[in-house]
Amino acid sequence: MRTSYHSFLLGVIVVLICSCAQKKRPALVFQSDFGLKDGAVSAMKGVALGVSPDLGLYDLTHEIPAYNIWEAAYRLEQTANYWPSGTVFVSVVDPGVGTSRKSVVMRSRSGHYFVTPDNGTLTLVARSLGISEVREIDEAINRRQQSGQSYTFHGRDVYAYTGARLAAGIIRFDEVGKRLPDSVISIPFQPAIKNADTLSGMIPVLDVQYGNIWTNIPDSLLNAISIHPGDSLLVRIFHHDSTVFHQRIPFVHTFGDVPEGQPMAYLNSLLQFSVAINMGNFAAHYRMQSGPGWNVKLSR
Repeated sequence: MRTSYHSFLLGVIVVLICSCAQKKRPALVFQSDFGLKDGAVSAMKGVALGVSPDLGLYDLTHEIPAYNIWEAAYRLEQTANYWPSGTVFVSVVDPGVGTSRKSVVMRSRSGHYFVTPDNGTLTLVARSLGISEVREIDEAINRRQQSGQSYTFHGRDVYAYTGARLAAGIIRFDEVGKRLPDSVISIPFQPAIKNADTLSGMIPVLDVQYGNIWTNIPDSLLNAISIHPGDSLLVRIFHHDSTVFHQRIPFVHTFGDVPEGQPMAYLNSLLQFSVAINMGNFAAHYRMQSGPGWNVKLSR
């Protein structure tokens, strides 16, 4: 009898342990231009854990260049689709903090949530993932208690707090605040397009560690004009109306396909057209940057 009871008790314990291990931890993903030199990121995470200790807290990046809303927009699009539906992203690149810009949560058609100022940060995910609904954060409800006198750290007091409440299920999406039109502020940019045998696009971001040039031209457009590895391409790069690069270079699979120090074109990890120098820094060598205003044309 005692043995049966002990076996039953052991079985219950095993079930409880397995149940806890399998419990889904809501994901809250942070992005900012704060860097990690001070306690700003830690403060946001502390607020989130104060809302719910069961949250899974993750970092997208905190190395967005200061005030660079466009790069914040790009990094969200680069990353979001790899996270499960229901993930809540808190993105704080907010040069207009404390002003009349709106604080919003956008739910995408893919089921992801983005908590951020509506200042252009949502430009690319709104376009690629689609907008399901946008709500303005009601700070009378969704703001950290006793923070009303703080006007310069909404990342901690509004965004991290609201994002944590949403991820933890403490509030429903319709409790974020009033519904807004299904649109967001967008930063104008050159989309990737095909015009006869020429492809045009822009440089949304640099591969910052190595100085490679990433464009928004997908492999599908290269296939549309029958460009394949082994071809020689004419690549032209412009900053506004000024030509900063005009050269014919090989389109290859990988860096070792050209001699060290030579320029090359390839598909990056997102299967987008990119340009590099093997074992070198293309952006530094040719003094290039990224963002709207940096455009690319390529042809045979």
